[in-house]
Amino acid sequence: MTSIRIIGGGRAGLSLAGALEGSDFEVAEILRRGDSVAAAASGVDLVVIATPDAVIEEVARAINPVESTVVAHMSGSLGLAAVEPHRLTAALHPLVALPDPVTGSKRLRDQAWFAIAGHQIAADLVGALGGTAFEVADTDRALYHAAAVIASNHLVALLGQAERICARVGVPFEAMIDLVRASVDNVAELGPATALTGPAARGDEETINRHIEALPASEREVYEVMADEARRLAQQSNPHQQSEGGLQ
Repeated sequence: MTSIRIIGGGRAGLSLAGALEGSDFEVAEILRRGDSVAAAASGVDLVVIATPDAVIEEVARAINPVESTVVAHMSGSLGLAAVEPHRLTAALHPLVALPDPVTGSKRLRDQAWFAIAGHQIAADLVGALGGTAFEVADTDRALYHAAAVIASNHLVALLGQAERICARVGVPFEAMIDLVRASVDNVAELGPATALTGPAARGDEETINRHIEALPASEREVYEVMADEARRLAQQSNPHQQSEGGLQ
């Protein structure tokens, strides 16, 4: 059995610890804020630093190196240099939203995707969780993580805008959720360009202008930016598909 010690008692660290219960990885006592990490690499095969990105390098330097122990981090945007000066290093970023440890541990066991780099033990851990690993080079990790933020965080922010506008006109926000799910399903099946519907896909600038005029001034800039992105995406799709009916 492979032994692992996790540094960080937040959502990421506790989610990973919970997900590994019953697996081939034996989790040692979690080290939390205020605990000494000097001996964290002693007696285990793998140390995973699950702290905020800003302190990963500091934590890694505070760990006394052990030649046979791999030191890894869970950051999406940082490369292997963040866990130097250790000889064996790895990176393990779950491409999953971890809102709390219970939900997070379930999602990490639900065929999750992981961006990995470095030592083979990272891929082994993903395999133990039943997930799928893909490698991202150090030079590409910031760009990869930007894509993840766009796909997750920015989407949530846009839905926050939709919720605000729904509230102004007395429309239940719940009515939009099925629309969102169907749109995501369409993207998964057809790809973004072909899945795009609505006024930008149809070239209906009059409707877009009506939207902008109706929106509160504080909401217009985001709408205009996303309308431009929708026009850009529409140019990639078939002209006949662009003219078909979609969201009215």
